[in-house]
Amino acid sequence: MYSLLRPALFAMDAERAHERTLALADRARPVTHALYGTRVAACPVSVMGLELANPVGLAAGLDKNAAHIDGLAAMGFGFIEVGTVTPVPQPGNDRPRLFRLPEQRALLNRFGFNNAGATALVKNVAGARYDGLIGINIGKNKATPPERAVSDYTTALSMVYDQAHYVTINISSPNTAGLRDWQAGDALDSLLGAIVAERNRLCETRKRYVPLAVKIAPDLDAAGLDAIVARLRRHAIDGVIATNTTTARDGLALRWRDEAGGVSGRPVREASNKVIAALYERLGDDIPIIGVGGIMSGADAAAKIAAGARAVQLYTGLIYRGPGLVGEAAQAIAARDASHQKKTVGK
Repeated sequence: MYSLLRPALFAMDAERAHERTLALADRARPVTHALYGTRVAACPVSVMGLELANPVGLAAGLDKNAAHIDGLAAMGFGFIEVGTVTPVPQPGNDRPRLFRLPEQRALLNRFGFNNAGATALVKNVAGARYDGLIGINIGKNKATPPERAVSDYTTALSMVYDQAHYVTINISSPNTAGLRDWQAGDALDSLLGAIVAERNRLCETRKRYVPLAVKIAPDLDAAGLDAIVARLRRHAIDGVIATNTTTARDGLALRWRDEAGGVSGRPVREASNKVIAALYERLGDDIPIIGVGGIMSGADAAAKIAAGARAVQLYTGLIYRGPGLVGEAAQAIAARDASHQKKTVGK
């Protein structure tokens, strides 16, 4: 079905097509569930103490305001992450800010955390019928100065806490000036310390523990990864999501090399896998990794698991492949896990 719709969608402006597709997903929910959702392999997995129906999730960014959860859930995701959301609404960067790169099976975006604010997102999550796991991805407002950025994160955490099964701290988008600076040592220490303290306070008052994950960039070197891993351990962070979009332009057509924004899809696949493998080498099974970046097939999803991820998330692959990719990825991971277990037992 999606293959019939895609030419018309790709003939539109990319952001307009994105909005149309989400609206269509809402209307077509029963059909989508029958055609795709019911065919997703049952392969439960535990991540951050949460039981997922299957290890294939929706990445943050596709449903920033949590306004289309039910339509997207019909595709069969094991969990859904919404956002990035900021404490107060903001328009994001000027349009055009989303571009397709079909030759590279990629997207380039410079959205800039456009969203309706945490109050609207919380209302949408509360009104959704979906009873599966919801992650909420939080960030800082563009207008917030660096010295008050930590307050934005703790405020957003407090606002979304009751509706989240886990909360992701986004410090890796390249589209908010200075955001990636928070991945560095002392800055990350102060940020994580404040967020964990706020989570612990909320846990005490709300009588409910919500795991925290940190989403990192694919452009980190070994020293940068070492610094992040040390802080993840120091602050007992529950999970890490690897990776966000890349600022690298290797292999892109000349016309895209000077465009601002982050690139997702196939160009980030290998960089993401390398970061996942490097994280797993340092973390082992102590802190689970959710792999995202360049999953365009079931084999790509299985490769993320082989590199050390416990679950995966999709975004750009959905744009190019449609909802059938969810079941294909779940099936490939289930087959990979079955083969791995068989080899382990045979030793």
